[in-house]
Amino acid sequence: MLQPYSPSAEPLTRMADGTVKQISPFTGTEVWTVPGRGNRPISHPVAEVHTLTPAERTRACKFCPAHYTETPPEKSRVVATPDGGFERIDALPASELFDTVAEFRRIPNLFEILSYDYWHANHGYEVPDAARERMEAYLADPTGADHVARVARAKLRASGQNPDTWETMDDAARREYLAAFFAGGHDVIVARRHYTDDAVDSSSLAGSGTLTPTEHRAYIRLAVQATHDLYQANRWVRYVAVFQNWLRPAGASFDHLHKQLVGIDERGVSSELELQRVRANPNLYNEMGVDYAAYRGLLVASNEHAVAFAGFGHRYPTLEVYSTSATCEPWLMSRDEVDAVSDLLHALHAATGADVPSNEEWHHKPIDVDQPMPWHITLKWRVSTLAGFEGGTKIYLNTIDPWTLRDRVVARLEDLRADRLIAPMAVGEECPTTPNRLLYNPVLGR
Repeated sequence: MLQPYSPSAEPLTRMADGTVKQISPFTGTEVWTVPGRGNRPISHPVAEVHTLTPAERTRACKFCPAHYTETPPEKSRVVATPDGGFERIDALPASELFDTVAEFRRIPNLFEILSYDYWHANHGYEVPDAARERMEAYLADPTGADHVARVARAKLRASGQNPDTWETMDDAARREYLAAFFAGGHDVIVARRHYTDDAVDSSSLAGSGTLTPTEHRAYIRLAVQATHDLYQANRWVRYVAVFQNWLRPAGASFDHLHKQLVGIDERGVSSELELQRVRANPNLYNEMGVDYAAYRGLLVASNEHAVAFAGFGHRYPTLEVYSTSATCEPWLMSRDEVDAVSDLLHALHAATGADVPSNEEWHHKPIDVDQPMPWHITLKWRVSTLAGFEGGTKIYLNTIDPWTLRDRVVARLEDLRADRLIAPMAVGEECPTTPNRLLYNPVLGR
């Protein structure tokens, strides 16, 4: 017997008084934008501005270039080449850390969300051969042994333990403690600059949008490669969460540009909620994502392999970038396809500004899912604080509606493009509105 037609709730509804009600077609999250509540500043400028000293340019925090030995041994770094390109160097010995300047470094997080002990105790995970060989080679170098000992003592101290405990450990205990430095599943990708190169005072923080488009491509490529590496290194990883917290109101420990990658043994709530809906409608990301955004006039930017729009159904003002590639896994995409996503994401960061707290969150198809899901990235402006109303009703107040967000960002993108500070792209009304641009759905390629 045929079931009666029952249309789903409209993602965007504008009420008579101007209130915009939003429902995410992917998670079901309900969001309202009430007129007048968005009339507040969104930036968080540096509280105390002072003239920079020469030392601050390289040692303002532990992520700065002068402090390579204060973080765990890096897994890889990206350096600039004389021809204007970039080169990746893997497993650099401690004695060579300061021979080159790292534009981006991939290092283990000193305090992992899921520790090495978690994987070892719950899944029997052991240090992979490649990681063990790298650890032994690093420790065989006296400079490397001194480096890890210093970081280990610092971790013990920060954990509330006696740093002198390190001296009482035998070699086996030390190697067990150091396993997380070489075989952990929580990495950080750190950019070189704390402040922009032309900064004169502490207000000029270097964010994603202050990178050049070429630098941002190198940053994204390293994150994509690291994501793949974390899957390959641990067979119990079901999903690698990739995110960037910018500024302290958005959860950053340091006001220094960095991304985090965390391997987890579940798909994650967001992926599970999306998967339920995508199984019911495999073309959901087109129909209720990019196509719907185009139909409602929310497209922001577009290039050959990616499209960006003002998102809806998010707790915070959110910009979204979708890869249009038929390939779902970013590490299997062509360089041009990855760079296309990078260019739009970089432009959105530049339009947002380095003084706006934000969360960048990556979404890709978990490796154990058979349903195609496109790679996409959300950029959330953390310009409000969740409070009692949201907690009691699970209706979230987003202070900027999608159309206002779209107009604001498009105007800024046009200025940035005119000044050649972002890569070439279509902006606003120039973006094509052809349906089904996302080719992740294999039916569309037939």
